[in-house]
Amino acid sequence: MAKKATKKAATKKAPAKKATAKKAATKKAPAKKATAKKAATKKAPAKKATAKKATAKKAAPKKKSARKPNAAFMQALTPSAALAEVIGAAAAARTEVVKKIWAYIKKHNLQNPKNKRNILADEKLQKVFGKKEVSMFELAGIIGKHLK
Repeated sequence: MAKKATKKAATKKAPAKKATAKKAATKKAPAKKATAKKAATKKAPAKKATAKKATAKKAAPKKKSARKPNAAFMQALTPSAALAEVIGAAAAARTEVVKKIWAYIKKHNLQNPKNKRNILADEKLQKVFGKKEVSMFELAGIIGKHLK
């Protein structure tokens, strides 16, 4: 590895000697090369400075306050008659309704055995869902239609 480093240093020095020979012949060409070299050296430290700033910015957002729940999710809503058969007639928050639906699904073993993300509706849930099989991703949207 040390030999390669010396070879690279030697190759860098060789063009510099040729540049001095060209410098005597034409004065304009070497001046442009010198400014290009200066610009390249100025750009490298600038990148390092921005990297240091970026790490300083990353450290700042770590000071987070406690997470506040959205009030819309905590609001008590009354379920429709079809949904009340499954979870009860008492008013409950959206999050609680979803928990109660999942408790009902697990209690009655209504998840599709081949694809656990799908829910196979029994008679009560079919009134709520409107179809025999529903994806768990559709669940919140369907429940929202049954809450007032």
